[in-house]
Amino acid sequence: MRRTTTNINTTNINTTRLAMRVRFLIALLVFSTAASAQATQTLIINADQGRDTISRHIYGHFAEHLGRGIYDGIWMKKSDGSWQIRDDVVQALRAIKIPNVRWPGGCFADYYHWKDGIGDKARRPTLVNNNWGGVTEDNAVGTHEFLDLTQKLGTEPFVVGNLGSGTVQEMSEWWEYINQPGGSPMAKQRAANGHPEPWNVRFWGVGNESWGCGGNMRPEYYADEFKRYAGFLPGYGRVRPFRIATGPSDDNYNWTEVMMRDAGRMIDGLDLHHYMLTGTWAQKGNATQFGEAEWAELLQKATQFDALIARHSTIMDRYDPQKRVWLVVGEWGTWHQGEPGSNPSFLYQQNSLRDALVAAVSLNTFNQHADRVKMANIAQTVNVLQAMILTQGDKLLMTPTYHVYEMYTVHHDAVMLPMTLDAGRYTFGDRTMPAVSGSASRDASGKIHITLTNLDPNQPRTINASVRGHAVSSVTGRVLTSDRMTTFNSFEAPNAIHPVAFSGAKLTGNALSITLPPKSVVVLELR
Repeated sequence: MRRTTTNINTTNINTTRLAMRVRFLIALLVFSTAASAQATQTLIINADQGRDTISRHIYGHFAEHLGRGIYDGIWMKKSDGSWQIRDDVVQALRAIKIPNVRWPGGCFADYYHWKDGIGDKARRPTLVNNNWGGVTEDNAVGTHEFLDLTQKLGTEPFVVGNLGSGTVQEMSEWWEYINQPGGSPMAKQRAANGHPEPWNVRFWGVGNESWGCGGNMRPEYYADEFKRYAGFLPGYGRVRPFRIATGPSDDNYNWTEVMMRDAGRMIDGLDLHHYMLTGTWAQKGNATQFGEAEWAELLQKATQFDALIARHSTIMDRYDPQKRVWLVVGEWGTWHQGEPGSNPSFLYQQNSLRDALVAAVSLNTFNQHADRVKMANIAQTVNVLQAMILTQGDKLLMTPTYHVYEMYTVHHDAVMLPMTLDAGRYTFGDRTMPAVSGSASRDASGKIHITLTNLDPNQPRTINASVRGHAVSSVTGRVLTSDRMTTFNSFEAPNAIHPVAFSGAKLTGNALSITLPPKSVVVLELR
């Protein structure tokens, strides 16, 4: 009996010890997980190793004849039925130092015949926009009107010529009309239409999406067409054409390979297009009604932009090791369902904090690839897709993406500074991605700017940063964030989200401690 009792007591003791050990291991696991979630990350900025310049043209824009982008967007109809450029739109775009505007498309470009949009407006023929809703427009906005806009904005035009349904002669004459100094038939016609001086436009797209809506071509066929059309764009005076070829869609690496192999010597820029969305193309996600699953899906796609650009760049490097040819990201951004009640062909969508983070991550990526990516054009400027500005009658609001572009003006034409970033990981379900995105630059006055984005919508991220090769005496910053990941600016609440002063950075010597709020974009200035 005693022996039996002793065995029973020993078993109980062993069981108790096992239970205690299991509880200890569980507690240790919970503690480790919590510690990991709040782990301090590191950032090293090599301020003395900057080499490549971040081209301001990375921060370019796109204005297509689509929906309410041109008409009832940048242009407003007056009481007499004519159209005028909106001064408030011009002022807002000038504030973000808009460097270039791509026009007239997009798919619209390969249906557009430029001679329909010059001369007496009362005599211009109407046009049915077969790509975007079958809308009839009166060609009130044409070459003169668009180039007047770019002059008001103080920006460079990026004109896309019609290769899909046009002719070599048509494109060559348009180039002549815009740039020939005088004496030629097209220059005389330009003068007769009220503009004796040439506009000196250099950025010229030879077709758009020639693999799709611009002609459904094979890359081998388009390469030959590109060379034929580009050969009829002569230099005029001090203007030489910067010839931008249709580049690949997304991960069509074969297109890049063929174009660089067969036409690379005549190409100045290769135009990559890449859109990001949740769901499927047939059933896209909602712009403002989403949960963390859709948040993670879209932000993961933004982080994958880096690998996409790296692979296309690697192919280009084989044919162009001097990196003469620009990788132009001519169309990019988020694509959601249209807003309820809007024409679905008009691609009018709202723009939330989530879109702002996609923009910040993408721009950081472009900055990091400054040796090859020299131009990019977000789609689009006003009232279409991931717009900077939304209008409603005479009202106007700036979207969260607009505010990112304003914050990132500090990188325009600044020297990209190499950085080593322990980005950490943000995981939701089976999706995992870098938790932090960043880029850094030094401007002409010697100030260093760092842009950082915390993709984690739940946890702050603390970063211990050091700046090598540059003495730092002060740090200031601003932050764009909100309590809700779905926050957006509406006409009822146009300032629901906007940048505010950031106090989460502390400087000790050349060491910097930065606490990024969840779901935030931060810009820091170091002096």
